[in-house]
Amino acid sequence: MVTISNSQIDLIAPNNIEAERAVLGSMLIEKEAIEIAMDTLSENDFYLTAHKIIFREIIDTYDRNKGDVDIILINDHLKSNAEITRLGGSVYLTSLVDTVITASNVEYYAKIVKDKAVLRELEHAGRKIIGDATTIGISDVSEVVDKVAQMIFNISEKRVLKGPVSISDMINPALDNIEAIYQNKEQVPGIPSGFADLDKITGGFKKSNFIIIAGRPSTGKTSFCLNIAENIALLHNKPVLIFSLEMSNDELFNRFLCSQARVASDRVRNGYLSKDDWPRITTAAGKLKEAKIFLDDSSSLHVLEMKSRARRLDSEIKGIGLIIIDYLQLMSGKTGRSEYRQQEVAEISRSLKVMAKDLKVPVIALSQLSREPEKRTGNQVGRPRLADLRESGAIEQDADLVLMIYQPAMYKPDGIEASSPICDAEILVAKNRNGKTGTVNLRFFKEYTRFENASK
Repeated sequence: MVTISNSQIDLIAPNNIEAERAVLGSMLIEKEAIEIAMDTLSENDFYLTAHKIIFREIIDTYDRNKGDVDIILINDHLKSNAEITRLGGSVYLTSLVDTVITASNVEYYAKIVKDKAVLRELEHAGRKIIGDATTIGISDVSEVVDKVAQMIFNISEKRVLKGPVSISDMINPALDNIEAIYQNKEQVPGIPSGFADLDKITGGFKKSNFIIIAGRPSTGKTSFCLNIAENIALLHNKPVLIFSLEMSNDELFNRFLCSQARVASDRVRNGYLSKDDWPRITTAAGKLKEAKIFLDDSSSLHVLEMKSRARRLDSEIKGIGLIIIDYLQLMSGKTGRSEYRQQEVAEISRSLKVMAKDLKVPVIALSQLSREPEKRTGNQVGRPRLADLRESGAIEQDADLVLMIYQPAMYKPDGIEASSPICDAEILVAKNRNGKTGTVNLRFFKEYTRFENASK
């Protein structure tokens, strides 16, 4: 038998050969150890090539023989393999069995092997980062930073072992959740939007959900989203992160201030404030100072950049309640070429869905609608439909919830209602993957860009 010395092992790459031998030895003496190892490891987690081959052969034999594995079968299939022969062939396989007295510690050994594999991937990633950092051009820096963040995230995800879950194991948590909802009927299961009738239909914004809020220009998409952020942060003390690719942070803050103070935004912009306005403004500013609302007005962000910034903030404040993106069509894709825009929007939409799932946070993206609503006639003029989502049908497919804003007054022939400072607005729940659809009536106060429940 060939003895493996430390000089034969590349000490630069993290590894633990004895732990690898202990895992393989355990698998050769107990069927249950094979099942535990399979749940934790893949062949690529082993450092030695011979160990990769042995692990794969044990798994294949286990599969072929419906769980029956022994050293004789493994040796028979591997006797002509050069890597195994180099280490000693059947003598080496026997030594693996002699490595362990019992297979009861296989999970512990498997974890050591897994951790070393993760460290090797980190080392490989580090080498690649250094290589990229010394060869890229200035214009490619953002792309490399995005790739690095995604690379590290992917490696960290490999340490979180996921597999099939028995439905029987889900029963008690599910019943506990149902009972909690039953005991708190007045509370919605997700994060409340602050609009009671809407929350009755949607059940609030749930973790990992991707939500689209869409509308034609001047229907109040941004105002509606900011009102939701305001309600969640102030009424429910949940942190909200807003990526604004259209408006600056200052513009967003002024909208928050005017909405909370119920002061006309044009008076704030132009400085024509009355004595009555000042107390309302200072009171609103005091409330907003306590709000956990975070604004990022960086332009042309990629999804990976957003994900990286959101993850960093989530770590700093111990949990984001909601992410809002204003708006989807302003986001950058990989190609930046207009002829591929529909494909890019589909890719962006899918990436936002994945971001919501990975971060376990509801993500709201504003979206434009096509001009189709204006082409309709009769009582359907201006009324949006799912098919009106602009540039890609993938948005409709990816979204868990689609809300569309419709202001009937905008399409009245006389235009009198459209010029009124207060108008009726409908929020159309056009898609709800986990519930019913419907229409919610709200009031829109144009002067201070605020939606309120119609019953107020």
